[in-house]
Amino acid sequence: MKNKMKLIFPATLVAALIALPSAMAATAPAPTTTTTNAKPVNAMTALFGDPVMAKGKGFEIKQSEMDQVVTGIKSAAAAHNENIPAEQLNGIKAQMLNRLIQIQILLQQSTDADKLEGKKKADTQIAALLARAGSQEAFERQLKAVGMNLDELRTKITQEATATATLTRALGINVTDAEVKQYYDTHPADFEQPESVKVQHILMLTINPTTRAPLSDDQVKAKRAQIDDILKKVKAGEDFSKLATQYSEDPGSKEKGGELPAFSHGDMVPEFEAAAFSMKTNSISEVITTAYGYHVIKLLDKTPAKKLALTDKVPMSDLTISDKIKDYLVQQKTQKLAPVYLENLKKTANVEILDADMKAAIAALPAATNAPAEAP
Repeated sequence: MKNKMKLIFPATLVAALIALPSAMAATAPAPTTTTTNAKPVNAMTALFGDPVMAKGKGFEIKQSEMDQVVTGIKSAAAAHNENIPAEQLNGIKAQMLNRLIQIQILLQQSTDADKLEGKKKADTQIAALLARAGSQEAFERQLKAVGMNLDELRTKITQEATATATLTRALGINVTDAEVKQYYDTHPADFEQPESVKVQHILMLTINPTTRAPLSDDQVKAKRAQIDDILKKVKAGEDFSKLATQYSEDPGSKEKGGELPAFSHGDMVPEFEAAAFSMKTNSISEVITTAYGYHVIKLLDKTPAKKLALTDKVPMSDLTISDKIKDYLVQQKTQKLAPVYLENLKKTANVEILDADMKAAIAALPAATNAPAEAP
């Protein structure tokens, strides 16, 4: 699928915070916390307290909840070598607080059917996130980086998906098969799946995985000697998966014998990508040098470009293309109808923003932010 298609199917807030790529070849290593506390947010709360930022009938949203969201967003940005400008951070916080308020007031309107739908979507999304992470260990490491565990993640995703289901029902939104088909037929470029490859790799890092600082010249020479020795073993017929599990320094893939999720052009750093796409199935590369270190690659499979059918599954998901289009069209209809409905719910719930800066920032948000994104 082209990037455009990816953009029209936004992930939920919680998923976006922890769905960091597992392949160190594609992005920098996940950031680590400088505190010994397993939950960095707890340390801040212990020092500065946990004031209520917003409240309404039956709920309160505390500073710690906002801090956890902001920590996750910053971690996700840092893992992609990006920084959030200070002038944008307040607006992001306002959007997140507004989203947390929406979820709470919608949960109070949810039916048993809404809750069942929310649980179903949460289970699907968590399974997709786990597949994207590459292993249970990598997934838990990503969660820990943002001060969260799996139970907390499941609760948050379920709440958000339930809130979305509640809003869809309350607004009487429906999307027909004919509408799905019309969108598919009129947006053919959105459903073009580019050529992709699936590989295993063994990585010897030439950077410090925590600070990302280059290793010393002597350390780099030792890593080169080690990867050269590993390549000799591979070419001599030793099992690639076992060697990757034993030696690779990519924590996101070594547990799976170095296997990475399938990727397309533009998903990996140029040197890694160029090597992978130039190889033949089951062939072994020479040593590939990237900003992260030295790699040896084995090509497992190459899939040619094609147009996805409505019945095809979305990568790393049990949902079909038809399901995703329907979710998107529901989202579009929701964005038109939700603002007035949600504002009325806020008034009924006597919602108060107790933080003066956030109150002003939320008031300045565009109306479109009052319509939550559809959970995938």
